[in-house]
Amino acid sequence: MELTMDRLKLVFARLNKMPRLALIVTALFIALGTFAPWLAPQDPSAQNLLDAGQGPTLAHWLGTDHLGRDTLSRLIIAANTSLVSVGAVLIIAMTIGIAMGTIAGYHRGWVDDLLMRIVDVGLSIPSLITALAVIGIVGPGYWTMVLALSLAWWPMSGRISRAVAVSIMSKPHIEALRVLGASPWRIYFGHLLPGTIGAVMVYATADAGTAALAVATISFLGLGIQPPTPEWGQMLVDALPYLESDPRQVLLPGLALTAAVIGFNTLGESIALNRVPKPLSRRTLAMRGIEVAGWAKENSDA
Repeated sequence: MELTMDRLKLVFARLNKMPRLALIVTALFIALGTFAPWLAPQDPSAQNLLDAGQGPTLAHWLGTDHLGRDTLSRLIIAANTSLVSVGAVLIIAMTIGIAMGTIAGYHRGWVDDLLMRIVDVGLSIPSLITALAVIGIVGPGYWTMVLALSLAWWPMSGRISRAVAVSIMSKPHIEALRVLGASPWRIYFGHLLPGTIGAVMVYATADAGTAALAVATISFLGLGIQPPTPEWGQMLVDALPYLESDPRQVLLPGLALTAAVIGFNTLGESIALNRVPKPLSRRTLAMRGIEVAGWAKENSDA
């Protein structure tokens, strides 16, 4: 019980160090995406041309679009669409990247050289170009977009995984395990893989906002999520013809996407910086100097 309470205190202490606005925006986005089917007040695909382009009312809190569909419901369902898409892209990309990076870091030698050259080729090509090339070959669609973005995203995860894996493999406890006769499977799955996943997940948190923007970009180009499924990028391209007559239809999905991207990027950056050791303050150094001097004096007197 005491151990559980200590862990909860540690979690809350770390949360207090993060930007509260970014934490609130990210938590709101995840909550909306998770419970969207139950939170949407109306059917997001139901059309009513008599109410087309209507402003905010009691029936439609954020108004309606050019087909009379409830804007609030479409924004909420679009959060679910983006959350599922981003989650799928990052999970697939992390799985490929971690597998390649840890195998390279474990074996080293020619295996490391071969896998890292593949990673270098992937990093040398802009991710959007890779995604568009895959979609051009396979064809547009939801899962094609997920596959294309995953293939564009995994090289960075592979590079980070390899760096972390090399660091772990050089630690003394890994050498001790080898001396004691631990099998390669135990070293890989028991020590190397768990230690690598945490570092890559920090990177994935920081990259979630960029992935959400990439999903919206592909859908904006008409190559990703197809109508009538609500998605912020797809909502933007639908509303462009009405930018002058009804800018609300463009501003609302644009603001939602901007808030999600900034929230994820800020939160991910904060998590990454919290993992970096900070230099000790002068006061701390002075206090430790006094403690060391007192300890040395006691030992000299003894």
